[in-house]
Amino acid sequence: MADRPGAIVHVEFHSADPERTKAFYSKVFGWRFQEIPQMNYATFQAPSGPGGGLQKPGEGGPMILDYILSKEINDTVKAIEANGGAILMPKSEIPGYGWWALFRDPTGLTMALYQSKPPERRAPAPKKRIVKRGRKGRR
Repeated sequence: MADRPGAIVHVEFHSADPERTKAFYSKVFGWRFQEIPQMNYATFQAPSGPGGGLQKPGEGGPMILDYILSKEINDTVKAIEANGGAILMPKSEIPGYGWWALFRDPTGLTMALYQSKPPERRAPAPKKRIVKRGRKGRR
């Protein structure tokens, strides 16, 4: 089943010692990690969704950050603000993946939005021409 807007699609752990955190979750739960060196980030895949990421914490940031799927972040940002929430970081690109934004709800809970990059459209493959051949010597 495909994720629908409003679903939690990514969980991010912020750790003072990412290497030790990776070792722990790999050994205890069998999670697989993939490094993204240019972002000082690692993604992980748990046995069932959602997957997530691991990085060092930012100054005063949350220790766990959930990402909520948005069909269109700009529209969701308007709804957040109209309902008493605040945007902490506007829509920003995640190269090759999509976009994200950070918000705080009216009670002070910090969450993130995620909008995936649309799949690249490929030109349709040319149709194969089928050639029918008659049988020789058949009457």
